[in-house]
Parts: sequence; structure tokens; C-alpha cells
Amino acid sequence: MFKRILIANRGEIACRVIKTARRMGIETVAVYSEADRDALHVEMADEAVLIGPPAAAAESYLVIEKIVEACRKTGAQAVHPGYGFLSEREAFPRALEAAGLVFIGPNPGAIAAMGDKIESKKAAAKAKVSTVPGHLGVIEDDKHAVRIADEIGYPVMIKASAGGGGKGMRIANSKSEVAEGFNLAKAEAKASFGDDRVFVEKFIVDPRHIEIQVLGDKHGNVIYLGERECSIQRRNQKVIEEAPSPLLDEATRRKMGEQAVALAKAVNYDSAGTVEFVAGQDKSFYFLEMNTRLQVEHPVTELVTGIDLVEQMIRVAAGEKLGLAQKDVTLTGWAVESRLYAEDPFRNFLPSIGRLVKYRPPAEASQDGITIRNDTGVQEGGEISIHYDPMIAKLVTHAPSRAAAIEAQATALDSFYVDGIRHNIPFLSALMHHPRWREGRLSTGFIAEEFPKGFAVRVPEGEVARRIAAVGAAIDHVLGERKRQISGQLGGRVVQRERRRAVWLDRQEISLEVGREGEAIAVRFVDAEGKAGHVHLLQSPWKPGDPVWQGTIDGHFVAVQARPIANGIRLAHQGVEVPVYVWTEAEAASARLMPVNTASDTGKKLLCPMPGLIVSIAVTEGQEVKAGETLAVVEAMKMQNVLRAEQDGTVKKIHASAGATLAVDALILEFA
Repeated sequence: MFKRILIANRGEIACRVIKTARRMGIETVAVYSEADRDALHVEMADEAVLIGPPAAAAESYLVIEKIVEACRKTGAQAVHPGYGFLSEREAFPRALEAAGLVFIGPNPGAIAAMGDKIESKKAAAKAKVSTVPGHLGVIEDDKHAVRIADEIGYPVMIKASAGGGGKGMRIANSKSEVAEGFNLAKAEAKASFGDDRVFVEKFIVDPRHIEIQVLGDKHGNVIYLGERECSIQRRNQKVIEEAPSPLLDEATRRKMGEQAVALAKAVNYDSAGTVEFVAGQDKSFYFLEMNTRLQVEHPVTELVTGIDLVEQMIRVAAGEKLGLAQKDVTLTGWAVESRLYAEDPFRNFLPSIGRLVKYRPPAEASQDGITIRNDTGVQEGGEISIHYDPMIAKLVTHAPSRAAAIEAQATALDSFYVDGIRHNIPFLSALMHHPRWREGRLSTGFIAEEFPKGFAVRVPEGEVARRIAAVGAAIDHVLGERKRQISGQLGGRVVQRERRRAVWLDRQEISLEVGREGEAIAVRFVDAEGKAGHVHLLQSPWKPGDPVWQGTIDGHFVAVQARPIANGIRLAHQGVEVPVYVWTEAEAASARLMPVNTASDTGKKLLCPMPGLIVSIAVTEGQEVKAGETLAVVEAMKMQNVLRAEQDGTVKKIHASAGATLAVDALILEFA
């Protein structure tokens, strides 16, 4: 077994590999760019080597020579590539082999056969594996791409050959979208992978994305470890994954697994890998591609099988035989994973960067059949950089049933407190409570179909509104108790506090009574006639300064995020985030007379929605534009974002030019 390994990656996956290596008694070496000097993976590793100083991945994490030199400096015997970066570059394991180092991943031949999206489809077709109709040859230009799309039939998927993580992908429904999507996909592919080749294939309508985890060794043994459902996607990037799939039955699972194993054996696959399929709602399936690396979503498979995939990869790379056969693989319970990203769901999920002023994830634990796991590469005080993928963490829950795993995930998301940047926790939390998600009626179009206008601020309603109001009243009551303990007030006289309160959820008013009953706080909602209902008991150890109110309401566990604001507190629960004000009757009477603040009109301005680089300006001053036309392209975190006109208008003045780096809300152009 290896004594020391180097992780040629950063962030969450580097930390994940370090944890397993540490448990196995293997020393670890981290590499880092200047931007990651204070990163968590650098702190966790036994030794760290600067491979920058440039922050750009193309000048640090993607430079093979720097990785090899870091191994020589530190005495590392093997290299784990994680995912992304060099993990699927055939040249990387070959360079390591030439330097006398071991690659903790598949052999170069398998990467060449399966890692390239175009070549893998050719190999699958040759092996008589059913594949999605498409064009696998070289595409000369956007006109050539349009001709191919016309032949295949719309819609089509334009996809980077070396792609992954949703980068270099575009769905096109018309000739114009193919032309634009082709150029954007090539640019993203070049920036992310150093390879601008793309291919075009038929996009299956209402599909599901289901993948099979395979595991092989260097002795010809290959097994499959069940499937993962990854249909909840946005812009072709996975958002939520689960294992097993609510679609599959045992027979279909076995067919997919056996086909995945046959494909892996055909290329002598000898590590952890994933065979991806597009599946119809009728359980039909077609080979999409094989990822010759560890997947981002591998934790859900680990939790339902009890198998540490990173450990297996290390053992296989060291020459060991697989310690289990296919008959030994059993799926127990259900696992759900949410990807937490530094992005603003209320601004069409545009990237957000900055410092993590507060980062308080729920505690990892296994108790009463429920497991909470948080794979992350950040820590409080760290910075989310513009240079890399905006993932903050992967929150995973495991339980005996799908419903229980979803409920645990929902509660854990409500307990996950992040400040300093915008993040997608409100969206993830709302998804966990979506009826269609809970019923398992999934497709890759789920988010587009259920949120056609994007994710907007949700107004608290029904039981959620009452729960938020009750917690707000309880927090206000605790704050009041704390204030009354300050010495020297009113000559020591005890003031009897009135129980009636008007709780405002923004401008929505809920009347209630609140007071202390032993260790609990009692809340009684008051109807329109002024009559108080039955008592709800809230119990929580919450104290002023705690970022999350965790406790029970009538015996049921509830978590609500709490952020102090002027004269109130902002509460977030189940995807709803709202300012809460708790007034006495006299205060409420005055508050009702106050004018409502309205946001300034920015309808005639195009503002930069994220910190980023202006790639191009598509219009000129005086030009008339129609709704939907491209105005500019902004690049951030290796993704190119097209900014389109929301309505017809005339460009009055352009304030930014291509190549400029702008802050969020910086003015790009004005309309007349």
C-alpha cells in the first residue's frame, strides 16, 4: 500500500480524498494555486505545494509538469485526480507512469476509449450498445452544426467532447439556437477543458438521467454498485441526486448494470467509473457516455452500499483485487444529495463570489436510522473565488426510505446557515417540499417545467406562515426576557408584559398571543374576531446570536434560519425567506401608517448580474433590439452567460466594453 499520495485537485473533492487516506493511514500532499493558499484542503493535508502562483486553472491545476514536480518534491508515490481538471486526460496517467508514479484511476487505454465523449459513443455503437442518434464526427463550424441538427431533427444537444459538470453544453430548438449554442459551447469547452471539440446529438424529450456506478480492478473483475438518479438538473448541471432511482425495478436495474459492466470490461476498465444513460419514462434506456473518474455524486452510492469508493480506487491502484463480488452488493435504504452552490437563485442562479462571513453546516451524525453527511472544501472566513467552480458543499442524507431521506434533507437544509454570499439553499429547500419531487415524477426538464420564470421570492402561506410567525414571536419573547434582565431598569420594578402581538411577515399580519409556560413558549393564534385558538408549545435552546432556531413545535422538530435586521429578524424556512417584525398592539397601529418602500426602477438599464468578465457586447449605440435578443455575454466561474433584452427598446449608451471586469450591478448599457 502507498505511504503517501498527492491529490491533484482542490476544494471539496480534495478534502474528501484526504479523509479516506487519513483513515487508511496514508499521508497526503495537497497542491494549490495562489488563490487557494488558505483553502481547507491545504490545511487538512500533511504537506502542501504551491503550483501557481497564477489562479487560473490552466496555469496551475491543469499543468501536468507542475503536478509531477510536486510529487518529486514530496515523495508522493501515487496521484488521485479527483474529478474535473486532469481526471479524464489520457496524457496525465501516461506522464505519471513515465515518472514512475501511480495514477489512482483507470488505465490510459480505458480513458482514451471511454473518457472522450465522441470516442466513447463510437465504441458503444461498435459494441452494439443502443445509443442516442447523433453526429460523432468533427464539426467544422456553426453552419455545419446547423446542417447536422436539421438532419437529426430538433431539439438537439450540443456537447463538449471533453465536457462534464454541465460546462460546454447547450440545448437548441432552432437553427439560430444551434449557431449561437455551438460557438458558446466551444468557448466554454476551451476555457474549462482546453479542448474545444463538440458534438451534436438528438435531445430526448422528457428523459431521465440515470447512471450506473461500476468498479473494476487490474485482475479483470468488474461489478456494478446500483444506480443513481440525477434527473434534477439546471442548465444540464446536476442539482439533486439520489440512490436508488424511484423509476427502476430490479429487472431494469440488473439490465443496466450488466450492460455497464460489459462496456467496462470491453475496455479493461480498472477503477471506479460511471456509465451514464438517458432513460425514458417507460424504463427504456440509451447509453450516453462513460465518466472515467469518480463522480461528484458518489456519496449517495457509498451510503446505500456501505462501500468507500475512494478507498476502493486506492486499493485497486495499489494492485489489490476487489474484495467483493456482485452477489455481495446490496442496496440498503435511500440517499439524497443536494449540491450547495454560490449562486443567486433569485437572479437566475448567477454566480456569487465573496467571503464566507458565516458558514455553519448541520452537524454530521448517524442517529435513529438517519445519517447526515456534509462533503465540503470551505470553512468560515474562506473565500469563494471567481476562478473555480462555485460549489460550497454536498449535503447528503440517508434513511430507511425515500420519504424519510427527503424529510431529513429538508430539515438539514433549513439548518444550513451561510452568510457573506448568495447561495441556492432557499431553492434546494423549496425543491425538497415540491409535490412532484416527493412523488418521484422526475425528468431532466423538471426545473424548467416547474420554475419556467425562474425561482422567485416565495410568499409564506398556510402552515409555513404560521410556523414562521410562531418562531418569530418566540425569538422576540426570548430577546425581551434577555432585555428585562439588564440591571437598573425602572427602579427594579417588574413590568408585566402584554401577551398580544401582531407579527408581520413583511407586510402580511398574523395576530397571536405569546408567553412563557415553564421551559416552553406558548403561542395561541388569534382569529379575525379576536378569539385565541389552542396552545402551541415551542421548545428550543435558542439564545440571542444563534444563527439557527432549532427546536420543536408541538413535539415536531423544526429548524429556522434567523438573521437580525433593523427592528426585527429575517427568518428562512422551507425555501421561504421573509423579514419578520413582532409588534405590540400600539406599535402595530403606528406601523400600519408607515409608507411602503419601493425599489427603484432599473428597467432601462442592463446591469452586470454577477462579478465577471465582459466577453462581448452584441449591440451598438442607437441600435433597436427586440425582446430576447442577445445584448452581451459575461463569463464567470468558467461559464458564459448570455444577457438578453427583456423587452423591445433602443440602446442609448454603452458603458462597458469587451475585456472589462465588472462588479455585480455595474452598469453595462442604458436604453432610451
